[in-house]
Amino acid sequence: MAAAVAAAPGALGALHAGGARLVAACSARLCPGLRLPSSLAGRRVGPAIWAQGWVPAAGGPAPKRGYSSETKTEDELRVRHLEEENRGIVVLGINRAYGKNALSKNLIKMLSKAVDALKSDKKVRTIIIRSEVPGIFCAANLPVPTIAAIDGLALGGGLELALACDIRVAASSAKMGLVETKLAIIPGGGGTQRLPRAIGMSLAKELIFSARVLDGQEAKAVGLISHVLEQNQEGDAAYRKALDLAREFLPQGPVAMRVAKLAINQGMEVDLVTGLAIEEACYAQTIPTKDRLEGLLAFKEKRPPRYKGE
Repeated sequence: MAAAVAAAPGALGALHAGGARLVAACSARLCPGLRLPSSLAGRRVGPAIWAQGWVPAAGGPAPKRGYSSETKTEDELRVRHLEEENRGIVVLGINRAYGKNALSKNLIKMLSKAVDALKSDKKVRTIIIRSEVPGIFCAANLPVPTIAAIDGLALGGGLELALACDIRVAASSAKMGLVETKLAIIPGGGGTQRLPRAIGMSLAKELIFSARVLDGQEAKAVGLISHVLEQNQEGDAAYRKALDLAREFLPQGPVAMRVAKLAINQGMEVDLVTGLAIEEACYAQTIPTKDRLEGLLAFKEKRPPRYKGE
């Protein structure tokens, strides 16, 4: 496995710009006629951060993968739309072997461009961002569910990117840690803020102060990841688990998925009363949708719903 992903301080800023206005922007995008309660107007409720990634994982026969299209932004970023039973899942493959997937300005620019295009694509349900360089992790920023699949090293900036994801899964052999204090600096891509939110302040301080590196089992024990798997011969066990999770998400209403994520992300940044108001505003956005009516009709007719994200 090569060295860890290195992310310069502030590298995520290019992807997170304008996040503070996300609640109002999402309200306007999903349902123009609805707005947040006046009590929330003008309030900074914190950016909703979305990211998803993966690295090769382990176990079992290789999953069937079909690609409807592949767009190459040079050779560093590959966008693949999966087909057949995986339709709605998009895989962004980062391939900077010579730079060990370090987040260069050019790669950040390409990721931002891809993210902007995917945000407005209603056919996209879940995004997996993976490394096509064995053992190196990387991720990005999106409004749909995101999964970080860590099959190799996620140290420093690599772990910070994983922390920006909704869900993290890892192989037992993976290595994770915020190791910047060894270099007499601190995590500069969100690590000092997201790690305490993920595992608690005291333990986050211990890990950052010691620059400790955890394997998959240890990361699961402290709550840093949701699932840990034994690595397979192909080295993509975490990715396969991420794909299984993404398939579980596919049948759900796409508008509901987006606003559920928004409600959770924004609600965690404020007090409970404000969080409940955010939930109410997000819930209201699902009521006038065609998808809600389709869900009720499908339940009545005892058939799978055919959601269109409307």
